[in-house]
Formats: sequence, C-alpha cells, structure tokens
Amino acid sequence: MKRLLGIFALITLCIGASAQVGELRNNVAIGVNGGYNLSSVDFSPTIKQGLQPGYTGGFTLRYTTEKYFSLICAAQLELNFAQRGWNEMIDDGSNNTYRRTTNYLEIPFFAHIGWGKEDRGMQFFVNAGPQVGLFLNDEEFYGFTEEHPWNPNKRPNNIKAQYGKAVENKLEYGIAGGLGMELKTGIGNFTIEGRYFFGLSDMYGNSKADPFGRSANTTITGKITYLIDILK
Repeated sequence: MKRLLGIFALITLCIGASAQVGELRNNVAIGVNGGYNLSSVDFSPTIKQGLQPGYTGGFTLRYTTEKYFSLICAAQLELNFAQRGWNEMIDDGSNNTYRRTTNYLEIPFFAHIGWGKEDRGMQFFVNAGPQVGLFLNDEEFYGFTEEHPWNPNKRPNNIKAQYGKAVENKLEYGIAGGLGMELKTGIGNFTIEGRYFFGLSDMYGNSKADPFGRSANTTITGKITYLIDILK
C-alpha cells in the first residue's frame, strides 16, 4: 500500500507542477527500449514461487511540456512486448518442476519527472502511471522423469487448478513506477531504469466459484532506452 501511495504522490506532484506557471517546453523525443523482466504472479491462495525471467522491448515516445523550478515535467508513452509468467517452487517430494511464460503487449503511460542537466549531461528521473496490457500467448513447461512422474496431487493445500488452465482475462491493467538516470549527448539520450509493475486485474476469474481469488502479474524490470530529440 505504501508503494502505491508513493506512486500516486509522484503523479500528483507532476500534475500540480504543470498547473503552475513555469518555463514552457515543447520537446518531443522518440526511441527504442529493451531490458529484462523478473516476474511472478500474486496468487490467492498462495503458490510458492521463484522469479520467472523474460525479455522486454519496444518503442518510447516522450513529450516534455514544462520546467518548473528544477523539475522537468513530461508525459511518456511506450508500446512494449513483455515476457512474464511464474516459476513454481514445488517442495512436496514429487521432484516435479513447473513454470509458465506469458507474453503480453503492454502500454504504460507515465508522468515523467526529471531533474539535473536539461541539455548535455546527466539527469535523474522518476516515472509513474497506469499500464494496460493485452495477453498474446503462453507456454507451459512441466518437469518430471520416468522415476518421478508428474503428480500434482500432493501440492500444498491441493492447489493444482493452474496447471493447463488457459488465461481467461486477456486484458490487464495496473500501475507502474520506476527510477533511473539519463545521459544526454550530442548523438541522443541514453537512459537506464529500474521499474516495478503491480497488477490490479486478475488473469483468471475471481468469483467464489473460481479456484483463485487473485491472480495478478507483478514484474521487476531493468531496461535501457535510446531516445532521439525530433522537436526541441
């Protein structure tokens, strides 16, 4: 909850700054991004998991609107392909393993707050805002041997409905926030960022008749972005 309040506070700060009279900007930058995801799914009842690795990459558009005191306020939109999923830690004595990779098309829309060098040099920034995603496809990986066949019947609390269960809700939404730094040079802008996504929607139905009350994605992302100013 504290994390969510912090993200919304950052959005409010940038909106509030933009509502004041500052130094107007009209800068547009476009570029590409790529990085690495570490994902899990917040299940209820709980499923013990490790982090599922995956890749992400896409396109970035940023529109800088204003400088208010030392804050540089912008809106940032991305269109990304992202690999997510979960990796179960099965400790019921079966020696089974299970992981699932889920692929999404995601669109984060950020309030971007920067401070530091506006032209050449280093700038630090915070990104915060909503994110929506569209489920594309997935792949399951079952680990077992002849000596240790697949046997989910001894899972803790008999939680096994996730195996082979198709994703039911293709559209997801949540909030995301990140911290990073940007190096502005004569050949473009290079950013490095750590980001966290907290899903507010569930991939499976969550009624009393469904096996899970919650099944939402959470993702830690490290990414780099290259931007070119096309309007200054």
